[in-house]
Amino acid sequence: MRRRGFNKLLLGAGLGLPAMNLFRDGVAYAQGRSGGLTAIINPEPPVLTLPLNQQIPVGTIGGKIYESLLDYDFDLNPRPQLAERWEVSDDGLTYRFHLVRNAKWHDGKPFTSADVVFSCNVMLREVHPRARGVFERCESITAPDDHTVVFKLKEPFGPFLLAFETSSAPIAPRHIYEGTDYRKNPANDTPIGTGPFKLKEWRRGSHIHLVANEDYYIKGQPALTEIFYKIIPDGASRSVAMESGQAQLSQFSDIEPFDVPRLAAMPQLKMTTRGYEFFSPVLWYEMNLRRKPFDDIRFRKALRLLLDPKFIVERINFGLGKPATGPIASTTRFYDPNVTIYRTDVAAAKALLDEMGLKPDAGGVRARIRFLVVPFGEFWTRLGEYFRQALKQGGIEVTLDTTDAGGFAEKVSNWDYETTSNMLYQNGDPALGVARSYISSNIRKGVMFTNTQGYSNKEVDDLFARAAVQTSDKERAALYSKVQKILVDDLPVLWMTEQQFPTIHDARLENLIDSAIGVNGTFGRARWA
Repeated sequence: MRRRGFNKLLLGAGLGLPAMNLFRDGVAYAQGRSGGLTAIINPEPPVLTLPLNQQIPVGTIGGKIYESLLDYDFDLNPRPQLAERWEVSDDGLTYRFHLVRNAKWHDGKPFTSADVVFSCNVMLREVHPRARGVFERCESITAPDDHTVVFKLKEPFGPFLLAFETSSAPIAPRHIYEGTDYRKNPANDTPIGTGPFKLKEWRRGSHIHLVANEDYYIKGQPALTEIFYKIIPDGASRSVAMESGQAQLSQFSDIEPFDVPRLAAMPQLKMTTRGYEFFSPVLWYEMNLRRKPFDDIRFRKALRLLLDPKFIVERINFGLGKPATGPIASTTRFYDPNVTIYRTDVAAAKALLDEMGLKPDAGGVRARIRFLVVPFGEFWTRLGEYFRQALKQGGIEVTLDTTDAGGFAEKVSNWDYETTSNMLYQNGDPALGVARSYISSNIRKGVMFTNTQGYSNKEVDDLFARAAVQTSDKERAALYSKVQKILVDDLPVLWMTEQQFPTIHDARLENLIDSAIGVNGTFGRARWA
């Protein structure tokens, strides 16, 4: 039976009973009438401490608990969050932030500039790969008083005001983390932030329950009384939960692409792709360049020639997205389409493999490699299966390996893999979201979302460094054009698609998506009509 028919059978013949079974664990989930919200989360996050982990589910839930200095509208213009206003010096070297005066941590301690200095100058520089690259540019980060923070840069850095999105620079409580082993701190199990929601309960394998922060510093927020993030590993069950109303929100890849058009057409639901502008994610297949034969550009080109991004867009994404041409998405600044364009060409791929001496054996196999499947749902499983099928055309045998979310991050960050897939955010500017994946200074073992593939090219390092400090957009564009051409010819990763994500929610929800980070926002203004 087709999946669509199966879902209808569950809802029709069983009157929604199978969906109800998803929630029979002693928990009265929010249904909107109480002012609460039940949302889907998949997979279950390994932690909720956003400064330590920025995986998708951590950012989604952590964005309700933690905050940073700024928020961004859909055009990526900065807006106040923990900073109520700011000034930038004429030379672009000094940024002075004036903080809100009545914010408190969830344990009741006052939020002050000391927390910002500690977070940006100490903790995040050790544990957060994106933040490290930004705040290492600071000559000093100081607090003249309890409600002012001054960042002095060593040299101009054009996108500095884009660096304070919540998952990019989450502010952590100094009184909890200073002088501790950040990754082993007991508070990681009960994260403490300044956001409009705080953690009440985390029942592993079942749900994460957030409740309204009664001491939140913005009057009238949050409007929602609570949020249940229900952990539903099965894709069909997630679709049923949304269709039946047992859940009122899904995001990112929660709903398998083939189910999105059907749910989007239902009158009780709304679908939008807004709220991902800051991220503009690019999907790729990644190779560990430290291992043979991936260190050979001929092998990487052969893999690319065996793959078809259009197939992923049309058959796996069901139209959500477009083929990628390189490291910078066409939806962000400084994109250049004038790069080498790879077409699917099995014969050319085989010729490259022949040139390498990888001749087919009696079974037609030229090489055997392993692929680590991303454990975030059926979409990612299908990406792995497609990779295996596509490479088989060239005589490359792929073995699929599986693990959980924590195991995946551990293996990739510690370079214990051969190939995998990944999707990284652009974060508004190439200096923030793109360079980190290719500059050699960001090859850091044990740290996820860095240059985990191990690519090193001095010219690329130099171009990214120069582009980041230019004050002229014209000069930055020229440098980024050059680096795009080099990277596309080197193929440190195999770029596939510029992803679009669907957010599907109950049509009665208002003010849910109100920023460029969408479902990763605070939900402070979200309410039921």
